Amino acid sequence: MLPYRRLTVVPVLLATMVSASAGEWPERPVKIVYPYAAGSTGDATARLLAHRLGEKLGQPFIVENRVGANGVIGTEAVAHAAPDGHTLLWAITPQIAISPVMTKVSYNPVTDFVPISAVSLNTFALVVNAKVPAKTVTEFIAYVRAQPHGFTYAEGGAGSISHLAMVLFLNRVGVKGTNVSYKGIVPALTDVVAGHLPATFALLGDALSQSDGSAIRILAVSSGQRSAIAPSVPSIAESGFPGFNAVSWWGLMGPAQMPRRIVDGISLEVAQAIKDPKIAEQLTRFGIDPVGNTPAQFSAMISADIKLWSEAIRLAGFQQN
Repeated sequence: MLPYRRLTVVPVLLATMVSASAGEWPERPVKIVYPYAAGSTGDATARLLAHRLGEKLGQPFIVENRVGANGVIGTEAVAHAAPDGHTLLWAITPQIAISPVMTKVSYNPVTDFVPISAVSLNTFALVVNAKVPAKTVTEFIAYVRAQPHGFTYAEGGAGSISHLAMVLFLNRVGVKGTNVSYKGIVPALTDVVAGHLPATFALLGDALSQSDGSAIRILAVSSGQRSAIAPSVPSIAESGFPGFNAVSWWGLMGPAQMPRRIVDGISLEVAQAIKDPKIAEQLTRFGIDPVGNTPAQFSAMISADIKLWSEAIRLAGFQQN
């Protein structure tokens, strides 16, 4: 019984050590750099978590929107910040697993950052216009193969996750497609709703907000398992393509060499926040799946995603950095 008791009190002692270490950390307000503009669901999620961390750790956690170069500028700023725990990154999949592969950036996503915790998963939905005669993934594949002039789809920007997810899916299925790029996932979904293009991968939350009418149909989600926010929608993996898992995430990272006790302490606070029914309900309302994992688990996610998206970039025909 003793080992079990010792294991159960370690997180409590760790949280106490971090939050009560007056004069050590946090000595002053903590900045969370959000590398995009304010107003998005990601920004709202970052602010929700920042408020919670500030309440628990005794100093304000302030979200700073540092915009530019599709998120790279804000990410670079954190990579080069002092590793004292007072500057953190609201990390997003493209800046960590995609941009460093496609373009030249002044940071290494593995060696210049320390993972703290993945806050949420953002699942994508395979969406078709309601006029497409397909109600399942199998029927959709048959529809794609039957197009006399080839299959054309909408996506939210060349090299975006909505683009690369479709590239991975079509490659797995063994068919070809032509992408039409938009300036964001929402405009791409809007044109599918309007019937200008037959299909896209859209954020599940966005797709659900449009699926109450009769304009579109959600065939499947891109995550390895069904999403908690849409449990009736099957995954692509269970629709005949086991192992398919193409999602994005939001999480907290810090500059490399951050003290381990600070990293572990923040991770613990994130996990506890995610378990709070009020916060979990809010995240679900945002259309995302809460995670709140450990630094080691987040690190494994990042490694797997770098491999996954590098392969998708290769399949899409982009020159890799």
